[in-house]
Amino acid sequence: MIDYVKKVPSLHLVEACASPLAAIEVLRENAVDLLFLDVQMPELTGISLLKILQKKPLVILTTAYSEYALEGYELDVADYLLKPITFERFLKAVDKVAQRLEGSVAAPTPEKVMHGEVSNPYVFVKDGTKLVKVRLDDILYVEGLKDYVTIHTKNQKIVSLQRLKVLEDQLPSSKFIRIHNSFIVALNAIDVIHKSDVQIRDVMLPIGETYKKSFREFIDKNRMQ
Repeated sequence: MIDYVKKVPSLHLVEACASPLAAIEVLRENAVDLLFLDVQMPELTGISLLKILQKKPLVILTTAYSEYALEGYELDVADYLLKPITFERFLKAVDKVAQRLEGSVAAPTPEKVMHGEVSNPYVFVKDGTKLVKVRLDDILYVEGLKDYVTIHTKNQKIVSLQRLKVLEDQLPSSKFIRIHNSFIVALNAIDVIHKSDVQIRDVMLPIGETYKKSFREFIDKNRMQ
């Protein structure tokens, strides 16, 4: 499993644990998106560990015994890998998890959006044939052009085949605001606000007529008097 994880660029191994007790400590101290969990382990079974975890990452169960599959799915595991595990089957399970993560970010609850809370500090965006994890705090602004968006971050530009409105719905309103038909900006990235433009680093972005009133009202509520 460790070798499989290392072969997939989108996966980062946080820790490989020999016991469930060690895994509990790792989960307490680290933000983990995905847990590969063997059913047969010393001290606690994987099923028992799932039942006692208060905050669960997405889980892929691994075991040599198919009779655990039903109980695993009742605990909402992302997938179930039966040993011996082929790399092709492993990739299918990882892809399923990526889709679930993308879906969970795309649809935060209204209450979380209202209070500025987001379940994950990142979004997954399609870049060609792969999904790229983009941290919200790294985004400067997003530019839309027909069916594509360009996400400008602190270190790179990512072009993704999707409409700007779709990405706007994914981004938390406490951190991002739309200022134009073609632009969404990160509030923390704004350096200067001019009469009809927003400056982010050395880039000037126009404030569209449709968005001027709502943008000014937001700024007025959050500026020092």
